[in-house]
Amino acid sequence: MESQGTVETINRHTALGLSDGQVIDMYRYMLLARKYDERSLLLQRAGKINFHVSGIGQEAGQVAAAFALDRQNDYFLPYYRDYAFVLSVGMTTRELMLSVFAKAEDPNSGGRQMPGHFGSKRLRIVTGSSPVTTQVPHAVGFALAAKMQKKKFVSFVTFGEGSSNQGDFHEACNFAGVNKLPVIIMCQNNQYAISIPAHRQLGGKISDRALGYGFPGIRVDGNDPLEVYRVVKEARERALAGEGPTLIEAMMYRLSPHSTSDNDLAYRTQEEVDENWKKDGVAGFRNYLINLGLWSDEQERDMIAECNLELKEAIEYADNAPFPKPEDTLLHVYSESKGGA
Repeated sequence: MESQGTVETINRHTALGLSDGQVIDMYRYMLLARKYDERSLLLQRAGKINFHVSGIGQEAGQVAAAFALDRQNDYFLPYYRDYAFVLSVGMTTRELMLSVFAKAEDPNSGGRQMPGHFGSKRLRIVTGSSPVTTQVPHAVGFALAAKMQKKKFVSFVTFGEGSSNQGDFHEACNFAGVNKLPVIIMCQNNQYAISIPAHRQLGGKISDRALGYGFPGIRVDGNDPLEVYRVVKEARERALAGEGPTLIEAMMYRLSPHSTSDNDLAYRTQEEVDENWKKDGVAGFRNYLINLGLWSDEQERDMIAECNLELKEAIEYADNAPFPKPEDTLLHVYSESKGGA
């Protein structure tokens, strides 16, 4: 009888300081974000919501980054595909559904902003603006505040590779480098700026640009959550030690269209998309857990059922919640005192 060789999966997470429970939690957030994304697409196609912008394919790196940060003290400036990230730092599916349904209770903007524009004072998620890359100088500003006030926190900001070509990115990086600020600047390079492929946007690696600003730049496989965790954790340690910023280029692939307004097969092939589905970070991390004996098909079914129930309840709540009143149009535009003056 011929012996059949088996590939032994090495436990990588324990060496990084992650427990079995933590990596299972990481997977749950990846799966919940994926199910939220899929359900939002169906809601838009059914005419229940007006618009959805997807983060499918980017969840693994987002969750890993969140787990590498201090979710009780750091400040976060996510971009519009960061559903997995904001869920990992404390936002709920109900809050996200209130946003896509544009309801008055939406904690991000009171139903006034497009989906994916996150904001939560409670969770230190800094309100985002629609012009891309504007969050990067804001993150540098928070890092400057940390240094001036001698506080032990970092700011963490994300954006797509298309945003790396905006002036805001360069100005922010230069200021952060000159002042050695505690900021982690993470580009989620998903290969497309709407319809423009990376090879038509970039003449080299985004991570290499950090050299010109005087701080490290690291390119990492964004589909490998444990490697993303390691890199972000080390960047945070550098920042708190007074060694300044880190630029991280997480390589991934946008598996979905740019948004529900996009026909992605007008500029890329189905074969290309199918090939990248084979590299999906969520599926890869599930296989890692299964091979270590930490996960099973039964647990997978149970967790999918839990996620679907949570989303069902969130959708029902958001669908039945009231819209903003016309007379409240100017709320959240000007600062208001507690007395209402």
